Amino acid sequence: MSSFHLQIVTPDGLFYDGQAESLNLRAAQGGLTILPRHTNFVTTVGMGPAKVVLDGNARTAACIGGMLSVINGEVRLIATTFEWAEDIDRERAKSALERAEAKLADASLSKEEHRLAESAKRRAQVRLSIPQA
Repeated sequence: MSSFHLQIVTPDGLFYDGQAESLNLRAAQGGLTILPRHTNFVTTVGMGPAKVVLDGNARTAACIGGMLSVINGEVRLIATTFEWAEDIDRERAKSALERAEAKLADASLSKEEHRLAESAKRRAQVRLSIPQA
């Protein structure tokens, strides 16, 4: 099967560097699939599940924000957060969801505090939506 070079970079450093057959994730405009020979392309990345096919095996991850570029067959995902399904700390995500929901119940929140709590809630929901490996 045909493949392309994929690099996934997070604030912690190089996460993955190798060949992939496909990358499916949520871009800012909606779902996006990158396949070999994709046209040059740059977009922002939203929050949601990501599926990467490596050596014929599909792996799922939580991908939260960032940028994606496809330049001359080289694909680079610079993600704020990228966690393989098996690496997600589900108890921590559940706690984060509970904290965010409790905070959102506070009617005295400023608009900024509300926005930050909504963001924390959505990040936790994305992590919890990823099927366990």
